[in-house]
Amino acid sequence: MAGMWHGELYTDFTGGGGTDGPGGDDLDALVRAAFAPHDGRGGAPAAGATPAGGGAPTSRSIPYDVVTGAAETPVGFLFLAMTEEGLAACTFASEETVVDRLRRAVSADIGPHDAHLDPVRREIDAYFSGRPARTRIHLDLRLVGDFGRVVLRSLLDVPYGGTVTVGDLARRIGRPNARRAVASTLAANPLCLFLPCHRVVADDYPESVGPYVGGPEAKRRLLELEAAGAA
Repeated sequence: MAGMWHGELYTDFTGGGGTDGPGGDDLDALVRAAFAPHDGRGGAPAAGATPAGGGAPTSRSIPYDVVTGAAETPVGFLFLAMTEEGLAACTFASEETVVDRLRRAVSADIGPHDAHLDPVRREIDAYFSGRPARTRIHLDLRLVGDFGRVVLRSLLDVPYGGTVTVGDLARRIGRPNARRAVASTLAANPLCLFLPCHRVVADDYPESVGPYVGGPEAKRRLLELEAAGAA
């Protein structure tokens, strides 16, 4: 089952060499390219969006700098936040926690706008139905720091239905002694499912799945969903 949730979609943008390939440290460019529309027109932001390289938007398509809402899933509610640049948050973390991060990193001009988030909900629904498809959603990575981008980039090499430990992930990015920093990055991941931190499991998995912002039961159900779909 191919789709946005598979690491192999991203190999074309790393020279086929995984995390350490060309462009592997530029998550912005990687995500925008890999998340291109089906018609192959490329990964440029939609009309009116702020380009990845900066600059003011040509027009404003949303009523606030950041619009927010929620998506109900079989494992709990996801808090969603979208900017002109793309999806900035899709997380099981509390709304209060995420809004505070958005105020500091993006803008204090934040308000609800459910309709603008409907495309995100449709893709989340497809994921939970076992029919994931390559996404058309751009990501806004302003809640992710430089080290976090390296860590989260490495998640894209973990295939749908696959798992990796924190230690393995630290070694993959060339920081074998940075397990604690890697774990902290995963805990703060603002884009659950889209950057699949649930695939990072405890050393004794499957006995224990390890920590997850949505809770261990939600994490186990996500892993079981993907394992069944990949079989």
